[in-house]
Amino acid sequence: MTVRVAAPVEDVFAVLADGWGYASWVVGASRIRKADEDWPAVGARIHHSLGPWPLLIQDVTTVVAADPPRRLVLDARMWPLGSARVRFDLAAAGDRTDITMREVATGGPLALLPIAAQCRLIAPRNRETLDRLAHLAGHRGERPTG
Repeated sequence: MTVRVAAPVEDVFAVLADGWGYASWVVGASRIRKADEDWPAVGARIHHSLGPWPLLIQDVTTVVAADPPRRLVLDARMWPLGSARVRFDLAAAGDRTDITMREVATGGPLALLPIAAQCRLIAPRNRETLDRLAHLAGHRGERPTG
């Protein structure tokens, strides 16, 4: 899934690189308990909670690969529901950025489905995730008024 964002690549990657901001754009993440100081370095982790209180699931997301500001690959866990490999590729399109997000279940019930079926099931969630990411990147550095 790809979206075009009205922001430069560096601003989009800055949102991805803010571990404490992860819950503001990842659908389902409700809060961050801890973000490693070296996020998004390979091996760095975000300790997060998923779901509504009091049914919170505590888990982690780990950086698998990073090539700032062009690519970030994550191992996102949400046990007992499963885990997924999530890849963000950023490409400059003039003063805008094309963000391509790919997610494939690597564990849990969704991993039993063919990738095409996985993509159809998670498409609405990933569309909202990309919309939130685009919104944050497009307003990066703005200060509230009033």
